Amino acid sequence: MSSTRSTLDHVARHGVRTFTPRWRSSPLTTQRMARLLPRHVVPAEGVLDREAWFGRNAPVVLEVGSGYGAAAVAYAAAHPEHDLLTAEVHVPGVARMLALAEPLELRNLWVECDDALPLLTERIPSGSLAAVHLFFPDPWPKGKHAKRRFVQQHSLSLLADRLEPGGVVRIATDHDVYAAHVRRQVAHHGGWTLVEGERPSWRPDDGFEAKGLRAGRSVVEFTLTRS
Repeated sequence: MSSTRSTLDHVARHGVRTFTPRWRSSPLTTQRMARLLPRHVVPAEGVLDREAWFGRNAPVVLEVGSGYGAAAVAYAAAHPEHDLLTAEVHVPGVARMLALAEPLELRNLWVECDDALPLLTERIPSGSLAAVHLFFPDPWPKGKHAKRRFVQQHSLSLLADRLEPGGVVRIATDHDVYAAHVRRQVAHHGGWTLVEGERPSWRPDDGFEAKGLRAGRSVVEFTLTRS
């Protein structure tokens, strides 16, 4: 079975990760996590409870893989009426995001230091999210690694269930292979309407986006709404 066809199913593959859990820590990262994480971390157990987790009943936006956090911090600052929940396994990235957020005194930025898929599967109830952001995910450009890309049939079904009516998924990528993968997956799924459009005005153009632009790649923006 080809790598293209093998990803067009609705089955999550056990043990297949969408990320590579490798990094080096540092004294600065350790210090930032110890000092700043307790202000922003969500409970380690239990399902999403807005009042218990965030202290209010506001719309919740999930960012999958926040990286070094520039987009997450910018969104939280521009949308104080929303609670932004980030899911990121890269500890140095989380530490840098928290350091960026500290001078802004953000009270609506929250952190789950773990993979987004278990969070979505086990801890976020149906109809709980106003939006999901997936900005510059690992493209896994080799065909044999296509199964590791976050956008798959099973994840599209999962996101459709977790979004509230009118909720959207926003995706940005600077890799043509990943953009084609998203188009193919969404078309095959049939449960979404896909629009390619402009980048959000609140999102800064640094990090992976800036790196891609410097390399001469163009950025593709997708907005998915449930059909």
